[in-house]
Amino acid sequence: MHRREALKATALGAMGLAVPIGPAAAAGVGETSLLPPAPATPRKWARGLDNQRKADLGNGTFLNPVLSGDRPDPAILKDGKDYYLTFSSFDSYPGLTIWHSRDLVNWHPRKPALHRNIGSVWAVSLEKHAGRYFLYIPVKAEPNDIYVIWSDHIDGPWSDPVALGLHDHIDPCHAVGEDGSRWLFLSGGDRVRLSDDGLARAGEVEHVYDPWRYPDDWDVEGFSPEGPKIHRHGDWFYMLTAVGGTAGPPTGHMVIAARAPSIHGPWEHHPNNPLVRTESLDEAWWSRGHASLVEGPDARWYTLYHGYEAGFWTLGRQCLLDHVAWSEDGWFRMTGGDLAAPLASPSGGEALPHGMALSDGFTAPLALGSRWSFFRPAPEEAQRCTSNDGVLHLAAKGSAPSSGSPLLLIAGDTSYRFECDIEIDPGCTAGLVLFYDDKLYAGLGFDADRFVTHQYGIERARPANPHGRRMKMRVTNRAHIVAIHTSGDGGKSWQRFDRGMEVSGYHHNVRGGFLMLRPGLYAAGSGEARFRDFQFTALED
Repeated sequence: MHRREALKATALGAMGLAVPIGPAAAAGVGETSLLPPAPATPRKWARGLDNQRKADLGNGTFLNPVLSGDRPDPAILKDGKDYYLTFSSFDSYPGLTIWHSRDLVNWHPRKPALHRNIGSVWAVSLEKHAGRYFLYIPVKAEPNDIYVIWSDHIDGPWSDPVALGLHDHIDPCHAVGEDGSRWLFLSGGDRVRLSDDGLARAGEVEHVYDPWRYPDDWDVEGFSPEGPKIHRHGDWFYMLTAVGGTAGPPTGHMVIAARAPSIHGPWEHHPNNPLVRTESLDEAWWSRGHASLVEGPDARWYTLYHGYEAGFWTLGRQCLLDHVAWSEDGWFRMTGGDLAAPLASPSGGEALPHGMALSDGFTAPLALGSRWSFFRPAPEEAQRCTSNDGVLHLAAKGSAPSSGSPLLLIAGDTSYRFECDIEIDPGCTAGLVLFYDDKLYAGLGFDADRFVTHQYGIERARPANPHGRRMKMRVTNRAHIVAIHTSGDGGKSWQRFDRGMEVSGYHHNVRGGFLMLRPGLYAAGSGEARFRDFQFTALED
């Protein structure tokens, strides 16, 4: 199923598997398992800020993912010794945070490039041309369109978005021909010429490429050719394309390639397509695809693409790094296998501090776009919050997390715990959530008299609240098993809330939307909530 069609689908259960399937069930015998097959050798990551896993093992090797959590459709730009990377940010704003690296393994967030809500942001193209940075941004909105923004510095300020009037395509890729012409390659094997300044169309959409087709007996979601990435290397232009569907069966998504002597074609298929594909549910990464090529600091070549961690669709599509080898005939291949084992790190680069802490003492202005983001915000959403002197003041909005534009994080570990001191005004309801979207979330809130249980995206039981208008709350998500605790004495003692939850089904193959299950906080009703000392800790399974 095409991603644009998927967002319109109403028969959500038909979109793919609701739970991971064990090898026996995949073979047609036995029973469905809620757990992925255990790897032959348990993977062991390094640990960083808040005990979050990180790829760099400190011994010249790395273990994927290089960026954990929901980092789909990686768009990478090599700019001298620097590498810049961003991802589809969908309904989260500020969006399109730019990440920075000098070794392709360690990544540090800089600033978001998109502040105004223009719709659900899908796979972008990040480019530099004639000294200026460009982002080409497809959005799901009314109407669908592709926008462009530009900046003279990677940190901005970025221009206001300009619509290009491309209502029937997604996944643009900017490319420059051997004659200097500028193009956007699009989903479906199409392209359109751009003006010399890159800010407008200079022609009509044309079809230029018919992608390689997989055998009919493969388990895929749908053909859906998308995510073209154009690279010029030597005497050839190379096009990488994703086919097979973004989610659905874990064996669906894949990477194919073609090449041409000119930006104008003709395109010939790689003789060994597909170059990347999950072939077994025993693999560590599912639905791998949407790849880009990049030259590393050691002059060797690498590829970045995304994939779901086996059994953890809830974490979204994570960013994976693979090795690339070129052959004498001018073709290339990926050499990292299923990415379950450590790989050699690129040499010659500089390791920047990796990642960021998710814990927040609220002693400075809120890090919107890098740490926190709003879900589907209104134009003036940022005015709801102020952060200083150890307190986040969040004005109430809506009646529940579904209508309240919660503040959310991207957590990239399979198990974690987060807690916060929460105080509310009379008339306010606030709490902590695990949030997929406005129709699917879980967690706990409270008002002055009662708790409110959030489960399956609805508000359920409302038992008495013994703590009043201020309490500490803790949510533990250990491999999809959720426990909630509250404390009325500042954390000296904790009481377990009498509602455990299991959230392995809170993901795209059940709900659609291509999102992830995010921890966060909300305030609804009237008045405001005051949040203090937000603590996040990744847990090792």
